[in-house]
Amino acid sequence: MTAHFGSRLRKGAVTTTVAALAVAALTASQAPDVLVEEQGRPTTTGAQPTPDLPADDTATGNSRYYTDLPPLKSPNPAPTTGTTPPAAGQTAGEAGVPATVLDAYQKAAAELARSKPGCNMPWELLAAIGQVESGQARGGKVDANGTTIGKILGPKLNGNGFAHIQDTDHGAYDGDTTVDRAVGPMQFIPSTWAWAGRDGNGDGVEDPNNIYDAALAAGHYLCRNDWDMATDGGLHAAILSYNNSTEYLNLVLTWLDYYRKGAHEIPDGTGPVPSHPSDETPSGGSTPPATPSPSTSPRPGTPPAGNGSASPNPGTPTPQKPTTPATPSPTPTPPTPTDTVDHLENAGPAKLSAMAGDAFAPRISTRAETASGSPVAKVRIRFTIAGDTDTTFAGGETVATVITNSAGVAVAPVLQAGEKTGAFTVRATVVGRILPGVSYAAAVTARAADTLTRTGDTALTCTPGGEFADQIEVKATYKGAAADRVAATATLIKSADDPTANDKGPYFKDADGKPVRTLTALETDANGLLKLPKLYADDTTGTFLLRITTTGGATLTVELTVAAAQTSPSPSPSTSPTESTSPSPSASQSA
Repeated sequence: MTAHFGSRLRKGAVTTTVAALAVAALTASQAPDVLVEEQGRPTTTGAQPTPDLPADDTATGNSRYYTDLPPLKSPNPAPTTGTTPPAAGQTAGEAGVPATVLDAYQKAAAELARSKPGCNMPWELLAAIGQVESGQARGGKVDANGTTIGKILGPKLNGNGFAHIQDTDHGAYDGDTTVDRAVGPMQFIPSTWAWAGRDGNGDGVEDPNNIYDAALAAGHYLCRNDWDMATDGGLHAAILSYNNSTEYLNLVLTWLDYYRKGAHEIPDGTGPVPSHPSDETPSGGSTPPATPSPSTSPRPGTPPAGNGSASPNPGTPTPQKPTTPATPSPTPTPPTPTDTVDHLENAGPAKLSAMAGDAFAPRISTRAETASGSPVAKVRIRFTIAGDTDTTFAGGETVATVITNSAGVAVAPVLQAGEKTGAFTVRATVVGRILPGVSYAAAVTARAADTLTRTGDTALTCTPGGEFADQIEVKATYKGAAADRVAATATLIKSADDPTANDKGPYFKDADGKPVRTLTALETDANGLLKLPKLYADDTTGTFLLRITTTGGATLTVELTVAAAQTSPSPSPSTSPTESTSPSPSASQSA
């Protein structure tokens, strides 16, 4: 699929223009939210124009596609996530999708609803692209496993009317060891399939010729970069990344709208096969008609020489000197920026490390240089994550292609660490050239905390044989922020200097109610909090220590006290007052 119709060496200009106008007209009636500017870019509310993409940065390499339009009479049923029977007056083939092909689209959409719910991928979009790319696998000519009967190959991408993409798969997918060709019902070029390929039917093979594999790969490809198919901006950017052509965008949107209004299942192999490829010439051939070379017109009033009617010597023909046609010298093809790259340089960093769940910083940078060390701009650099890791680039992919800037530097997307710890590698290579790449060592470390604090300050006391009233809760932080999902261990230790587990004093209970004095496999929650189970006491009294440690070195020691209950002293019996020896006032008075 060519990036723009106007850049196709004028191949099929008339037919293509008519098709484009028809698409635009039909789109205007069925998809009114799409407006096409004179510059050839879609404009939607809130959407940003999508920049031109190199052919090998699209799913299909901008290879051939089919410009056949859906019937002008759209199906009547309301949009549905399932399928509907043909509308009244509608033939079975018009909105019908071959059974196996339809099943592949719907299963791919269902899988994406689980794995990438924010993408909102409708199966009808996959059907629209499948129709435009291969006519639903040539009318559903697939076997019981979904593999096409015979390969579906696009034209050679040798620069003759299409992009020039050197061979990247050694002919493994397309059978061509010189240049690449789009392959399969969704028309992936081999270099894209190498990272976008998926196993959609669970047979352990990622085969671009299998509709289940190809449909799932197409869905993941469209959903990358966090594009949301429920928005105009996301939908249009995704389609243009599949084939960077406004005509292609309008055509896919038209089929999408058509299928959303109703579609139904038809037997495999009975679907209509499209007949108007995008590179078709006005005469229906695959090459443009020869253009006659301009001839020298005779001067007005002078018949052509050699016919004996108006020569200077009547009756004597003027001899014609035979001319030898000049052999045109071939026009040298100027080198592309990619052709001038001699090597890649590591532009930083030397080594990367991030905690599980965090983003890596800084980002990986690679510089493309000539043999003399000059930077080369506009070169596609492919970054590939390799190794036993679940780390991905932003958007969930393991491969990303970035174009070098004016300084020759390509900066990879942000790396997002997964939960699997350990080392892995990111490899940078030049797209379209076989040159030594640059490797970046990276590692994911376990989630860690550097500080532990209690969330309460109540003294922790208990009587012998009883249970502590308060459960201990701590908060873990790392560099001041809550440390979530950090592994921790709690141990009732013998002393501050002896961290081994105590054999007496307070204890936890296991699932069987038996005393345990060490708890492992503890983990902080999303807010960095960890609440320990209840603590119990045996008959030993005294002061005991509980030590909590986390990955990363954070440690907290908590004091526990077991003491007998203190009884309040009972009041002493009251003594009756002794008789006073002092003479009473009355006695003194009487005396």
